[in-house]
Amino acid sequence: MLRLIHDAQKEQQVDFQMTLDGVAREGARRMLALALDAEVAEYMEKVKEFRDDKGHALVVRNGKGKQRQITVGSGTFRLNVPRVNDKRVIDGEKQRFTSAILPPYMRRSPKVNEVLPVLYLRGLSTGDFSEALKSLLGEDAAGLSPSTICRLTAEWEKDYLAFQNRDLSDEEIVYIWADGVHFNVRLEDDRLCTLVVVGARSDGIKKVLAVEDGYRESTESWMSVLRNLKRRGLKAPALATGDGALGFWGALRSVWPKTKEQRCWVHKIANVLDKLPKRLQPKAKRALHGIMNAETKKEAEQGIKVFKVDYEAKHPKAVASLTKNQDALLTFYEFPAEHWNHIRTGNPIESAFATVRLRQRVTKGAGSRRKALLMAYKLLDMAENRWRKLRGYRLLPNVYAGEKCVDGIFPSKTTRIAA
Repeated sequence: MLRLIHDAQKEQQVDFQMTLDGVAREGARRMLALALDAEVAEYMEKVKEFRDDKGHALVVRNGKGKQRQITVGSGTFRLNVPRVNDKRVIDGEKQRFTSAILPPYMRRSPKVNEVLPVLYLRGLSTGDFSEALKSLLGEDAAGLSPSTICRLTAEWEKDYLAFQNRDLSDEEIVYIWADGVHFNVRLEDDRLCTLVVVGARSDGIKKVLAVEDGYRESTESWMSVLRNLKRRGLKAPALATGDGALGFWGALRSVWPKTKEQRCWVHKIANVLDKLPKRLQPKAKRALHGIMNAETKKEAEQGIKVFKVDYEAKHPKAVASLTKNQDALLTFYEFPAEHWNHIRTGNPIESAFATVRLRQRVTKGAGSRRKALLMAYKLLDMAENRWRKLRGYRLLPNVYAGEKCVDGIFPSKTTRIAA
């Protein structure tokens, strides 16, 4: 009897979930239909005064188009898109209404496209893609056949090749962040070390500059990446931020010797705490954050001295880790205080790959190095569109011009420039 009740409850739960999915899809369909109608109405209002010699409107609604199958995050549904007949000719060009919400031939939301690189990470066969996406988007998932997936991945290849060879001579890159992101590759013994460089332009926009296959973050591998950037016209950035990997810093000094070095505080704090017993870690962590957030370089140096007194006797390795490359930890004081949160850590790269690192542990990695590299590039390429400008970006041209700060303030400026 209890089993029958349990089975009935389970069946009701499945029915409810299916109904909920249906409600979500129908809600999305109705909202999109209303948005498209509102978009057309707004367009018609703007052009209502355009008429021919007989007084007839040159722009009229023309019913609905054929049903299109649309895939969004909540599922797949069919929709009749409104049509507009625009007879206007301006400067010899025939005018045409194009929806900004649902452009012609679009069948999938960009958010759905973001699912594909994550599935790519799993190393799924093209046939498995469709099944996996059906489980996410419903049985009617459109345009996601094996042939479509093959075309998409072929496009990624072309995009990646263009990305690797694009001209960088017009890019004014003020800051760069560098990191080696490791992925498991199921069909190979060695893990893939993806060497990533992200830059901040003088207008505050962050751009992906390099995504390359490296070998254990060696100096030679990083040298190849940086030389390629320089060959394509990239000028020396003012500051580079990264962890303590010796390979990158050796390459940086060779390619751009005048670029300042900033060690990543997140990596440094993790390394120091790793050399302390767990009972001491909370207190030590507060002390380290106090040093990192000190208002002046002098206060930070004093904080390091206090940390040394507190821990050196019993935990010399922790102190040695903190004081190693101490000057490079405090370089950020030479740059605007508005930028400190950005340049003290490698967060632009770390945050973009946080989800990927989590998933690749579960999925045991991509099937090949090439797949993993393409996936890394595509995820960064999509993440780039969501990155915000640097806080205080209006100060970046000053940095690019070579002006130096003292404890985060330009000596020549008495007031801060709001961004």
